[in-house]
Amino acid sequence: MKKSWMKKVGVMLAGVIAVGSLTACGGGEKKADGDSASSDISIAVICSSAGQNDNGYNQSAVDGAKKAAEELGVEYKVVEPTNGVPQALESLAEDGYDVIFNLEYDFEALISGTGGAKPIAEMYPDTTFVCVNDNPNQDENGEVIHENVISALFDVHQASYVAGALSVLVNENAETLFGTDGYKFTAPDNGGRALGFIGGTNSNGITVFSYGFIEGMNHAAEELGVNYDYYAKYDAGFADSATGSTVAGTYYNQGANIIFSVAGSVGDGVAAKAKEDGKMMVHVDANKDAQQPGHILTSVLKNTEVPVFEITKAAVEGKIGEMERVQSYTLASGAASITDLAEISKYVQDSGKEKWEEIKTYVADLEKQIGDGSITVTNAQAGEEFDPSTCKNVTLK
Repeated sequence: MKKSWMKKVGVMLAGVIAVGSLTACGGGEKKADGDSASSDISIAVICSSAGQNDNGYNQSAVDGAKKAAEELGVEYKVVEPTNGVPQALESLAEDGYDVIFNLEYDFEALISGTGGAKPIAEMYPDTTFVCVNDNPNQDENGEVIHENVISALFDVHQASYVAGALSVLVNENAETLFGTDGYKFTAPDNGGRALGFIGGTNSNGITVFSYGFIEGMNHAAEELGVNYDYYAKYDAGFADSATGSTVAGTYYNQGANIIFSVAGSVGDGVAAKAKEDGKMMVHVDANKDAQQPGHILTSVLKNTEVPVFEITKAAVEGKIGEMERVQSYTLASGAASITDLAEISKYVQDSGKEKWEEIKTYVADLEKQIGDGSITVTNAQAGEEFDPSTCKNVTLK
């Protein structure tokens, strides 16, 4: 590594918080089989505003770094930037980290430069920067701008599609499936044909979930011959659970029975409100189905552990330069999917089990159709435009 003591001091003075026991860990860790693992590669993970203990998006990435330390012998660092992502990127690159994963939706300084400064990627050509959850590294013609930038994308649009269809089917059959003990669903024919979405920020990394969800809703609604309303907020942030509770309460009062939250810890507030109001929600990133048992229908999984480990492994093997500049993680990779529905299945009453099996079979068939290309889903992360007019059975509010 190219680090020096003075550079390390510089990182601290720059206001990058390195998290206690996770700082610069991993080099020389022992493998499970007892063989020593060591590597000259060092990596850093810059967390989003939700922080490393969000039980999801950030924490999974940290787990990937830990796994890389244990199995590949790399040194790693986890940071929560206090002076902004650009400062953290520059400080870490200056300090010699070989691969830097940025989990925050802040890429302008890295790709284009700000305030008259050169792009950070251009300033540090020997550092590989990984933009997680978006692909800002392409020009208007779709060409790669910086060869030392990799975009790690998840096919969460596909998993969200499945979650949208599932939500409609559950909404239409809620009383049959779950009864009324502990649930207060608004009846579908009494204003209850509505679902909600709460996103942390209006970016491709968030709308990719929403568009897939809408298209999945439309698929099921069209087959059933019904129409749905869709309430959405795209600027809820990622840290304030109270915001989640407040917005969810509004949507539940407007007839929505299930809300999809893609907003970090904001979703925890949505989950709590779902339980309080006898409704449901769809969580994101990790399997959080048991967070509020019986009130989280499923979680759309975006397992950031997979790209952190796989890209780091390529760096260790000297193959990172051979990787495509856009890495897409599919349903088959295990990095993007919905949960197995095991938790919510516990709350299906006996009289609803036959219907539940029908719904699960329907969901499995949807996944197969998406996998073989029979169903295509809009991918905002790949620059695809969503056309609301194609979803005639969903009204965007």
